[in-house]
Amino acid sequence: MELYLDTANVAEVERLARIFPLAGVTTNPSIIAAGKDSLWDVLPRLQRAIGPQGTLFAQVMSREADGMVAEAKRLNNAVPDIVVKIPVTAEGLAAIKRLKKEGIATLGTAVYSAAQGLLAALAGAKYVAPYVNRVDAQGGDGIRMVQELQTLLKLHAPESKVLAASFKTPRQALECLLVGCEAITLPLDVAQQMLNTPAVESAIEKFEQDWKTVFGNLNL
Repeated sequence: MELYLDTANVAEVERLARIFPLAGVTTNPSIIAAGKDSLWDVLPRLQRAIGPQGTLFAQVMSREADGMVAEAKRLNNAVPDIVVKIPVTAEGLAAIKRLKKEGIATLGTAVYSAAQGLLAALAGAKYVAPYVNRVDAQGGDGIRMVQELQTLLKLHAPESKVLAASFKTPRQALECLLVGCEAITLPLDVAQQMLNTPAVESAIEKFEQDWKTVFGNLNL
């Protein structure tokens, strides 16, 4: 199982990389734009934050296959071994096929159906990113879509992985993992929610109170 943070906040990645067993960081154009720093400045800093073993994802902006391929090559030159995110459109599928032949790893992004995700995997995408909460927001069933996609990939494209994205709650992420999803990417607030449980702090305070009452300190 691979755990990613969906952010371009370098300081938070540095902080959470010490705590979480991170596989890397995913970004997208909206995330980069929100930080207001140049993509070419942020990517090397993120790579340093996650370390040499971490995987970094960044997305192309072009809508045409030729432009996507050119941008993917530029990203790969800037950050070797980067995984390039390609929206799963008709042009995106064409770009994924070409980049597979070039040896550049891709992630099929903006996936709203299992069929769309399967096409990305068959085209050669290493990862496929279904948008769980966005599917729910449109009246669909994001978890069921992930389950269907996971099954399809196991049967027909076993070299590709589901990397589920678009979460609002930790429960959504856990349900994806329960149906066999091999990777997830979490926004910072959802990652924090996984740890920030008030009952945990209350239990620790009770342990400390009981110990100090008997032994007069908080040391072993």
